[in-house]
Amino acid sequence: MEVLRPPLININGRIYRRNVIKEEHYQEEEYDFSCMRPPEEEELAAEEACNTHLIEQTDKGYRCAIDVPSVFYKYIIGKKGETRRRLEFDTKTSISIPKQGVEGQIVITGSHKAAISSAVTRVEVLLESFRRKQPFTHFLSFPLNDPKIQEGFLKFKDEVLQQCSKDHGVEGSIFQSAAKLHLTIGTLTLLNDMEVRKACEHLQECRNFIRDITDGKPLPLEVSGIEYMNDDPAMVDVLYAKVRVKDRSDKLQVIADRLVEHFVSAGLMAREWDRVKLHGTVMNTLFRNNSNAWAEAAVLTNNCKQQIPVARQHQAARSLFGHSFVYVHQATCFPR
Repeated sequence: MEVLRPPLININGRIYRRNVIKEEHYQEEEYDFSCMRPPEEEELAAEEACNTHLIEQTDKGYRCAIDVPSVFYKYIIGKKGETRRRLEFDTKTSISIPKQGVEGQIVITGSHKAAISSAVTRVEVLLESFRRKQPFTHFLSFPLNDPKIQEGFLKFKDEVLQQCSKDHGVEGSIFQSAAKLHLTIGTLTLLNDMEVRKACEHLQECRNFIRDITDGKPLPLEVSGIEYMNDDPAMVDVLYAKVRVKDRSDKLQVIADRLVEHFVSAGLMAREWDRVKLHGTVMNTLFRNNSNAWAEAAVLTNNCKQQIPVARQHQAARSLFGHSFVYVHQATCFPR
């Protein structure tokens, strides 16, 4: 099947593309213990666990408390408690887990320090595996909240709706809110208040290198021109504004990349690309205001959209939204 010319199906006036069907084996969300590392790697990981978690000696042996978001309790307990029993049996430890929905610490106790370390390592492997499956809850961004940018965006929106409202898929609900214009740096999965506080603390730690890059001065930005994400202009779902520093330096790119590097090293963000793609979303079909919006979003590649007239008519080199003297150290971490 050609990617750009797939077979099409007309269902009640809607055009869909027919994709190749791939059968996937269903797997329950139970951890596969056959994926455990060899003994020598387990020992090395256990030593690392000792360095990252405090293992205390008690009258009855050893004890280690781990901060774990309550959403993960069910994965450590497993179906009918099987996962916890297997962990306890293999490591000769006892694992105490708070009640579901109650934030607290998982406490591992045992007679030997090495056994505690092994149990901690296995729990962390479980957590890392299931954390990757969680949807993001927060994102790190630079707000494009300069009044001139917002004013220019609203003018752009009015012009598009006047000139392109008859084009398929173009309507007011797919535009971003002027108050929410921003440059996304990266997404985070923060599952309790402690993780949110940790993210905020790490953001504060970024102040020094941001000041060094900007010499402690505002970084004037220019929002000029628009672009779309994918290679096929007939399948546009996201339209974004191009943002650059007025002096044509790469300072904004350097700051964004350094922020991602910092949060990735702290274990709070997963690296998706080598470099951050700086863009300000102005139109997105996910914003569509109708009852089928989310169902439609789930099969975006199946919908034959024709929003490209918007890009053709407005992809001028002139500044669409004006300029922004944004203080980039105002980057903030907030819920979506």
